[in-house]
Amino acid sequence: MKRSEEITLQYFAFLDKHIQDVISGTVPEFMELNEIAGKLAISHKHLSDTIKKETGQHPCSFYDEKIIGQIKKMLIISDKSVAEIARIFTYDPSNFSKFFKKMTGFTPGNFRNSKKNII
Repeated sequence: MKRSEEITLQYFAFLDKHIQDVISGTVPEFMELNEIAGKLAISHKHLSDTIKKETGQHPCSFYDEKIIGQIKKMLIISDKSVAEIARIFTYDPSNFSKFFKKMTGFTPGNFRNSKKNII
């Protein structure tokens, strides 16, 4: 396996664990990309360049997509309020709604309602 592939796999594994740690409350907030790079023992630039080279996308896009995926899951399967979910994901509720709508095209409430009708 090439080193760039190894870094990419380590990055994705780190993201999955880190997001779960934030959700569970083990970690108080999401790390910045430069902090993640430090945990992987590489520079921020090297991480960004490697992920872009291997995937064609910036590492932040994967970070956001994975967070949104977990938020969607929680909106569908839990009865927690949108504000509670925002706090779990370390967002201020108003910023949370803006972030979610920017990423999905839906407000969190509209997303939840549209999916609950399907289930």
